[in-house]
Amino acid sequence: MMRIGLALALAVLVIDQATKHYMLFVLELPMVGHIPLVAAGPFGFDLTMVWNRGVTFGMLAGDNPWSQAVLGLLALGIAGFLLRWMARAENRLTALALGAVVGGAVGNVIDRFRFGAVADFFDAHAWGWHWYVFNPADAAIVLGVVALIADALFRPSPKAKGSTP
Repeated sequence: MMRIGLALALAVLVIDQATKHYMLFVLELPMVGHIPLVAAGPFGFDLTMVWNRGVTFGMLAGDNPWSQAVLGLLALGIAGFLLRWMARAENRLTALALGAVVGGAVGNVIDRFRFGAVADFFDAHAWGWHWYVFNPADAAIVLGVVALIADALFRPSPKAKGSTP
């Protein structure tokens, strides 16, 4: 199971870093600021540059280098814990979900150490309400956590598989 989880973690990391490179250095989104992409009635999807100096959804934000280093090291520690869990994963879904979270976490840690903040740029909105601006790493983390929760809630218990009435 470890191999499949690590493969997804690597894929998430490569997609995340390639997308961020494109947004930052090809589109030059930090200078442009905002690029409208889709407007379909009340729904929209744009590219909007935001530097996230906090953790999930900007919580615990801090501008000084020490807070960024602490957040980065904390994320690496969590990724290490998740890798250990991945090595013991009981099924493919758990390994894949953990791979998504680890790949996303490492992608955001790279940003934190390179830029002092995480580059966010996907901006989905509807009826004038904007969701948090996010990046591919954030999406992978959220989807990985949702998969872990679904697995925990809906996986048949070991007793139910082998028991007879």
